Amino acid sequence: MGNTSSMLTQYDIEEVQQHFSQQEIVSLYERFCQLDRNGGGFVSGEEFLSVPEFAVNPLSQRLLTMLDGLNFKEFVAFLSAFSPRATVQQKIEFIFKVYDSDGNGKVTFNDMLDVLHDLTGQFISEQQREQVLTKVLEEAGYTKESLLVMSDFVKILGSSGLKMEVEVPVD
Repeated sequence: MGNTSSMLTQYDIEEVQQHFSQQEIVSLYERFCQLDRNGGGFVSGEEFLSVPEFAVNPLSQRLLTMLDGLNFKEFVAFLSAFSPRATVQQKIEFIFKVYDSDGNGKVTFNDMLDVLHDLTGQFISEQQREQVLTKVLEEAGYTKESLLVMSDFVKILGSSGLKMEVEVPVD
């Protein structure tokens, strides 16, 4: 494969350096090049599934919709939500996107139920999942019919006992 970091320019590093050090970016680039088996500059969902830790993640199928066809800058932007330097706001925005599988900016009861199912599998019944989710929504002042936007999502996370200071972007 050669020295993959030689293709990474200082400009590229500076453009994505908000959440990672220069050395971390070089390492991420090397990993990106390993995943990009055909050398096309994009990583496919299939290539992501070659990472064992990703393949066994219960949310991997949901994440694939966010990942398929990323170039290096998009790859770094995706991973930035996992950086210790990412803000709570950035982490919540990432989580919201995981729940908002169709990308319409709204999360439905079924979207949340699907994620809960992915996370719990057969460990709890569908009825138990619905009961838990209904209770969480009701405690935050919502119903099963509510369409949640980012600000609603933040409110629900806050009512669950998480202390957050988040600015919700207004579109």
